[in-house]
Amino acid sequence: MCYFLKIKNTLKSYFIYILSGFLLFLSFPKFDFYFLPWIALAPVLISLYGKSRNFAFNAGLCLGLVYFFGTTYWIYHALHVYGSMPFILSILIVLLLSLYLSLYTATFCLLYSIAIKKTTLPALLVAPCLWTSLEFIRSYAFTGFPWSSLGYSQYKFLPLIQFADITGIYGVSFIILAFNGLIADFFFFKRIRTVKPLYSSLSFFGGFVCLVIAFIFIFGYGFYRLNQDRNGLPIKAAIIQGNIEQDKKWDITYQKSVLHTYQALTLRAVADSPDLIIWPETALPFPFQNDRILTEELITFQKELDTYMLFGSILVKKDKKAIDSNKIKLSNSAVLLDKNGNVSYIYDKIHLVPFGEYVPLKRFLFFIDKLVYGLGDYYPGDSYLRAVTPFGSFATLICYEIIFPGMVRKFFLQEGDFIVTITNDAWFGATSGPYQHFSMAVFRAIENRKPVLRAANSGISGFIDSNGEILSTTKLFDRTYLLSEIKKDNTKTIYTRFGDIFSYLCILISVTLFISFHKKL
Repeated sequence: MCYFLKIKNTLKSYFIYILSGFLLFLSFPKFDFYFLPWIALAPVLISLYGKSRNFAFNAGLCLGLVYFFGTTYWIYHALHVYGSMPFILSILIVLLLSLYLSLYTATFCLLYSIAIKKTTLPALLVAPCLWTSLEFIRSYAFTGFPWSSLGYSQYKFLPLIQFADITGIYGVSFIILAFNGLIADFFFFKRIRTVKPLYSSLSFFGGFVCLVIAFIFIFGYGFYRLNQDRNGLPIKAAIIQGNIEQDKKWDITYQKSVLHTYQALTLRAVADSPDLIIWPETALPFPFQNDRILTEELITFQKELDTYMLFGSILVKKDKKAIDSNKIKLSNSAVLLDKNGNVSYIYDKIHLVPFGEYVPLKRFLFFIDKLVYGLGDYYPGDSYLRAVTPFGSFATLICYEIIFPGMVRKFFLQEGDFIVTITNDAWFGATSGPYQHFSMAVFRAIENRKPVLRAANSGISGFIDSNGEILSTTKLFDRTYLLSEIKKDNTKTIYTRFGDIFSYLCILISVTLFISFHKKL
């Protein structure tokens, strides 16, 4: 009885943080209640005032576990359905990942609780700087996993998010936390105005004015960008969504069927004379150029189309660094054929998926080999290559490369007209994973002012213009094609030129903040 009473009291103590995590989860696809983050964290910021460090850290863990498990639960589907892993074990692995991600929210709550007690600065400044800094670090630490960054919840709120071409996605997370911080400051103002009436008034109303000015700029800039006339030349493209079942994709008995499925859809799409046809990630059920018969069949087919064609394929290459000259390596690549069937561009995926496309620290984690059964160990590319064609130049991001803003901008440091991303989200079934993955591409379009053309094996495929407006999409698990005309955009944004200066500034402010009162810790 005492045990259950203890659990009840614990849940009661952390209820606010569990609830806030749940509200954050609801703000992402498929639910898309994007207004929730603007109030979800205010109770957390208010309640942490005066709390012990141990409580604050545990509260952050509760917040993060609900938040991150809700937004990454879909990983279990790949592990359980296609990795032949027991359901309970696959859920436990997702929980472990959520626990790791929760360390960031736990660290935020810990540092915030210390800062708000030791400094006279308003929560409006402290909270967003700390949250943004940790969110940025999470995007790079241990190969990086920026999934569920708070700003992504706003992908439909176009007037607000246009300033991401200055700050990146992290600026959107910042302004959300600043608004929550203002709510917290209102309650703090009532609490301390009897002790420091002048300071509390100046702090609260000064912060309020600054935030109002920030919102005036953000929305003014947003409407300016949305109404700006873009004079880019149009390009017509066709996206082919083959919807090939994951368990048949590499079955040799289905090779012809898979290839003919893509060919049949392409013949329907080419009737509208597109400049470019796009097949998704690893669309070919064979290694291009390694299987000579099927490669020749594909090239012969493509020559008759009289258009460029981009497709995803595994490539087999000799490992020039290996002592054994016969040793080969695999790459997850995108290949572009010109109208004559010649290879005009090959891009090898740079940012591979840990435990999906390779096993990190394989010497020590040899027992995890079976998690990548059927995929093999891929080798990463090392060149940020763009395809150059008569209708414009573009970069190809493969699978979850599109979720890394700092990586995407590197392709457009010189020039470029649009972004192509190819993926295979069939691993995640009908979960929220494919919807979340698609929504992140909206920010890559805005950050770099480049329209995005997304081809996914089972969906969601679609077109996004350079303002982040979703022009058209397919449904999940439809075998279809999508044709659209988009305007190219060769704009070079502040974010493209200078990268994550805003995030570095947040880190600098956070570090300076703690140095200023380290003796009090």
